[in-house]
Amino acid sequence: MSQTKESQTKDQIDYIQDRVQDPEIPDPAQEHTQDLNTWLDQGMALYGVGRYEGAVARFDRLLQQQPDHPEAWMKRGFALHALEYDEEAIASFERALKLKPKNALAWHGKGIALARLERYEEAIASFDKAVKFDPADAKAWYNRGYAQNRLYRYREAIASFDKVVELRPNNYRAWYNRGLALGALRRYEEALTSLETAVTIKPTCHYAWSYRGIVLVKLERFEEAIASFDQSLQCKDDNPEAWYGKACARSLQGDLERTLRNLHRAVVLSPNLYRVMAQTDTSFDNVRHSPEFQALLGD
Repeated sequence: MSQTKESQTKDQIDYIQDRVQDPEIPDPAQEHTQDLNTWLDQGMALYGVGRYEGAVARFDRLLQQQPDHPEAWMKRGFALHALEYDEEAIASFERALKLKPKNALAWHGKGIALARLERYEEAIASFDKAVKFDPADAKAWYNRGYAQNRLYRYREAIASFDKVVELRPNNYRAWYNRGLALGALRRYEEALTSLETAVTIKPTCHYAWSYRGIVLVKLERFEEAIASFDQSLQCKDDNPEAWYGKACARSLQGDLERTLRNLHRAVVLSPNLYRVMAQTDTSFDNVRHSPEFQALLGD
């Protein structure tokens, strides 16, 4: 509804009366601070709704006027990371850290960007700083463990995931990744316990069910392994890892027909990976020389 001439006049009068009652000249520094806060708030709001380019533009406007604003550099880094501009994100986080060296969140963000570039040693160094300055940051501990797993530093990864589940006992991804590390160290019973915790917390986690099946195959508990792979397939039918795991278990049981049936499903879903894996996987030694197996692998 449009304002009447009378109401417009009333607004103007009220404004003048306010000025008379408070005749102080506005402080330019205060108005400048308000402008900066506006750019920061707008940038954060745009980031929150996934408009990352707009967020970067707002942070840039702020930084043009105040280049020593650590929070803006940090938020800009997260927006650039969301846009997959990780080199630029790292540079932005580094600017934030020059201004505020104990900023745990900026160290965490830098580590995440480094990890996506597969610069895991540098990422771990950043995560080390993040958890030093904020030991209660479960996500930083998780990302540290993930990077350690990628470098096959499994014992260190387990320690990181132990810290995650201490802080967040229901973090099923931490239990899963802890299980991966334990499995890599052939500590299969411990791995199984960790994976069972993961699927108890998140019964629809298909990849945890799949890896649980792999561990059970290692323990030669084949029927339980097949049941675990079936659970994975109930969660996600187009899951080649579970079909391949079932094929391994059936082969080790000497069941050629069901080995071929399950392996065929895996190869159809991911031919480049599972056809190559099956050629050297000792799980298939029982059936390797059958004509049907050779035909499936394209030999």
